[in-house]
Amino acid sequence: MSKDAPGSLLTQPLRAPSAGRAVAYVGLFLLGAVVAFAGTLVQGGWFPGGLLLALAGAAGAFLGGSYATGGRGGAVAPAAGWIVAVILLTTARPEGDFFFGAGAGSYLFLLGGMAVAVICATLGAGRQPGGGSARLGK
Repeated sequence: MSKDAPGSLLTQPLRAPSAGRAVAYVGLFLLGAVVAFAGTLVQGGWFPGGLLLALAGAAGAFLGGSYATGGRGGAVAPAAGWIVAVILLTTARPEGDFFFGAGAGSYLFLLGGMAVAVICATLGAGRQPGGGSARLGK
């Protein structure tokens, strides 16, 4: 390896994200919470179509965040916001009101959304190291 090659990303020291990237992550976290709240209302209103629409909206927020920031952290931030909002929405209020009924659609939304979050965070746009190609002889 030459002296001016940056090396593997695993060997680089950890740095705090820039201010712009941190603001983007906070915005994506809030977007994930809004998508979770909207999905909660939609999936209960129209059962089969609303559930698919809510999960597609969540997948769009997760993948869109990944591509917008150019890294997997952009998918993790809205996923974290989505999970926090859904967990807070599952609790019953003292008056007896709740957002999630005890039906199959609610459980499919909860588990399906978590599965979509993991899939999008795994398959999202990962950061690629700069430098030449890995093929030898070029």
